[in-house]
Amino acid sequence: MKVKIFDESHESDLEASVNAFLSEHKDIVDIKYQVSIAMFSEEQIYCFSAMIIYK
Repeated sequence: MKVKIFDESHESDLEASVNAFLSEHKDIVDIKYQVSIAMFSEEQIYCFSAMIIYK
């Protein structure tokens, strides 16, 4: 088994990255998704990530 990690600052970028990977790899075991939010001064910072486990 192998693992591929994606980390993007916008959900549409993560969607595009994951879809591109899925179009090339068919033996997917599982996908884990996570969103993190942090505050920096007055700004909210988002981190959208996914881990794909595949063969």
